[in-house]
Amino acid sequence: MTMNRRVLIGAALGAASVLPAIAQVPAGCGEQPKTAPALQPPLLLTDWAWIGKFRNGNERLLADGTKIDTVFFGDSITEGWARTDTEFFSKGNIGRGISAQTTPQLLVRLYPDVIALKPRVVHIMAGTNDIAHNTGPMTAQDSKNNLMAMCEIAQARKIRVVLGSVPTASKYWWRPEAQPKSEALAMNQWLRGYAKEIGAQFADYASAFADAKGDVKLDLAKDEVHPTPEGYAVMRPIAEAAIAAALR
Repeated sequence: MTMNRRVLIGAALGAASVLPAIAQVPAGCGEQPKTAPALQPPLLLTDWAWIGKFRNGNERLLADGTKIDTVFFGDSITEGWARTDTEFFSKGNIGRGISAQTTPQLLVRLYPDVIALKPRVVHIMAGTNDIAHNTGPMTAQDSKNNLMAMCEIAQARKIRVVLGSVPTASKYWWRPEAQPKSEALAMNQWLRGYAKEIGAQFADYASAFADAKGDVKLDLAKDEVHPTPEGYAVMRPIAEAAIAAALR
């Protein structure tokens, strides 16, 4: 055995011995109060994109051969929608939203939670938590890059795309120092244009939630971000029209 070969084998064995340690949560890195499950340090270190959240559900759908019309893919707004309007999410629509997640996490989840399920349409609604810097500082271009990557992957698999607007909130309760409205408005303008450019549909929830002054109607979203049941009721026909247009 040559010296180079011995060195390579030794390095490989050394790396293998380190891997289990990397997968362990360091001592003192525990759960944090008032933090969304997806952003808890132990989970971020062991399953950063929380691929495991829907693993069993996805396996059951695939094993049963369930036909899926639309996967609603996103963050807490999508997660809350599936929980609130169960009737809507029992007609070939499934929810794959995880509260607090950002677009880079969604990009990692895209294959197991969307592509592998072979839906006719994917409804992507994300970007709010990017603006809030939930997983660290991000630029608008970072968000756009992740959204474009998701759309390109979906369309390459013949999955139609609907892009949902982000809430044009004036504040985020979990990040009081943020002033997100201008960024959200700019993101929605870009989403509308990008959807048209790639032959996707844009679901404009933000306009339906805005009052005459352009502020979010609090009866539709009390914290300006997360819809109330009445807010989800307003969103549903907008989503249905966008999905129908995507399938034409």
